[in-house]
Amino acid sequence: MTEIEQLLERVAEEARNTRPWGWTSLPSPVTTAALARAEATLGFALPPLLAALYLRIGDGGFGPDAGLWPLLDSPFADGPAAVPQYLANRESGPEDTNWPWPEGVLPIAYCCCGACVCVDCTTPEGTVLFFEANANGADQAWYVEEPGLAEWLRTWLDDTSGYDDAGGVKELVSWPDFRIRTAAAQAE
Repeated sequence: MTEIEQLLERVAEEARNTRPWGWTSLPSPVTTAALARAEATLGFALPPLLAALYLRIGDGGFGPDAGLWPLLDSPFADGPAAVPQYLANRESGPEDTNWPWPEGVLPIAYCCCGACVCVDCTTPEGTVLFFEANANGADQAWYVEEPGLAEWLRTWLDDTSGYDDAGGVKELVSWPDFRIRTAAAQAE
C-alpha cells in the first residue's frame, strides 16, 4: 500500500468519526462525472490527492479546521462550495476588496473570521495556502500553510497543525507567487 493510500485510509477513518459542521452523516463522495464537471467549470484539474478526497471519502464536511467545503453544491442555503466560491472570487475578488484572486487557487475550507484555506491546483502536490481576508493589503493576505495537501492532512491527523517542531505556534511564510500570479492575470 502506498503512502498516499495509507493517508487516504487514515482520513476516511477520521472522517467517519468527526463532523466539523455538525452533519449527522458524512456526505457521499462525488461521482467521476461531478468531478469532471467541476474541473471543466474551473478550467483546471484538481491535484490528485484533492480529487481522491472528494471521490473516495465524501463531498466535504470533514478535514482540518472547519472541514472541506462541498465541491459543487452546498446542502445549506447560504453555505459555501469550493467551485462557486472560486468563480465568485475570480470575478470580483474576495469579499470587500479589490484584490485579484489568483488563477488555479481553489478555496476549500474556512478557518475563522473570513480566513480560508486554499489549494494551489497549479502544483501537483497541491500547495496549501492560507488566505487572510482581513489583512491590511493583498501582500499580507496570502501565506503558505503547508507545501502540499498530504502534509496538511497529516498535521490534522497527528493533531500538530498550527505548531512547530518545538511546540510553539508555527509562523506562516508569505506566499511568494501571489504577486507574480496576480500580475500575470491583470496583464491578460
